[in-house]
Parts: sequence; C-alpha cells; structure tokens
Amino acid sequence: MSLPQTPSFRLDGKRALVAGASSGIGLGAAVALAEAGAEVTLVARRLEPINALAQALTAKGLKASALPLDITDVAVTEKAVADHGPFDILVNSAGLARHTPALATTLADYDAAMDLNLRAAYFLTRAVAAGLIAAGKPGSLMNISSQMGHVGGPDRAVYCATKHALEGMTKAMAIEWGRQGIRVNTICPTFIRTPLAEQTLAIPERRAWIESMIKLGRVGEIEDVMGPVVFLASDAAGLITGTSLLVDGGWTAD
Repeated sequence: MSLPQTPSFRLDGKRALVAGASSGIGLGAAVALAEAGAEVTLVARRLEPINALAQALTAKGLKASALPLDITDVAVTEKAVADHGPFDILVNSAGLARHTPALATTLADYDAAMDLNLRAAYFLTRAVAAGLIAAGKPGSLMNISSQMGHVGGPDRAVYCATKHALEGMTKAMAIEWGRQGIRVNTICPTFIRTPLAEQTLAIPERRAWIESMIKLGRVGEIEDVMGPVVFLASDAAGLITGTSLLVDGGWTAD
C-alpha cells in the first residue's frame, strides 16, 4: 500500500525577510524561521536590537543578518528588497496602535497607523512579490494582522480599519499572484503579551474584558504565533492562500 507523505515543515535553502524583527511577534517569527532552516534577514528601524538578535541566532549555528530599514520609506524599502532579494518568505510584523475613541482620533494618529499598518505593508508585500516574479520563484508572503481585522473593539476604530483593509489587500494579491505560485496570507493573533499590548493589559477592566473574550482563558504568548508562521511558510501549507490564520484563542468563534 502506498501511503501519502506529510509535506515538510523545514525551510532549508529558503530566504526569509522579517520586518518588525526587533521585538515581540516579529522577533519570535525570526527565531522560528531560522530554527526551521531559513536564512533570515532581520528588518527594523533600529540596528542595535536586530544586530543583537542576528548575533544570538548565528551563535546557535543559524543563518541571520540585520538590515536596518524604515519600511514607511517606500522608495528605500523597494530598493533594499531588490538589492538583497529575492526572498522566498516574507513576515511583516511591523505595526503600531493608537487607541482612542473614534471621536477623539487625531489626524496624526490616523495617518501614522495607516502609514505603517497598511501603506507600508502594501508596498513591502508588493516589492517581495516583484522580486519573486522576476526570478520565476514561488513564495509565501505573510502580514501579521489581528483578530481586529475580523471584528471591532472599543477605542480601535483606526486600528480595525487598518487591519480590515489588510485582509482585503491579502485576498486581492493572492488572486493576482496565485498562478506564479506566490501565496499571500495573514496571521491574526489575539492579544499577545508584547510591549505593544502591555499598555492595554495594564488596565484591569480591559484585561478582564480580554480574558472574558478569549475562549481558552489566557492571553497569548509570542510562542503561540511561532508555529503558525513556520506552517504558512512551509510546503505543509502549499494550498493555503488568500486567507487568514486566526490565532485568537476562540475570540471570533461567536
């Protein structure tokens, strides 16, 4: 009897670009991809943290290098991706939150969130895809979205707007590039214990609300997102594109 073979979760020989790699989910994604065998380029605005991460990974015999870059500078980012690519894998974890009631949203907060969470994500994803298409290679492109790309939340009108738009962008890009073997997906975590989330978790009533909404009864950890990143990057997810992987502890189940 001939049995099917489980596709590999290994990423040996693959090159990955991780934006927002200096901390939080991006750092975890970089570690996970490197441990799975990928050669990882670490991107963030500040050199010091990504250089330290690159050194820690290479000290373990893994492949990593630091590339300081502000992805909101589209022209510089496109040139850097062209110069250092092509990249088989993209994980874009760069993002910010400016949480206020909708009536209190300032133009500066709106523009900052849209600039990084959506505009920069759009053109970074396009730049990596362009390099793959020029090289005739398939790839897996991921943007870290949020459960708030599927639901709403208090004081999160702008943040939700950026993430809902990111979900639509992902579907459209997946349709355009599917025939080239380029998969485009989002990962949508619930509240993960990161520096970005601590400002909300530090408010007792908000933490109580969060824990009441997460059906598994706990806030997420960075490690909860690392496995999904490797999965979507690997051949094991070879037929998955144009969708979102909800890592939300059941938040959106009802």
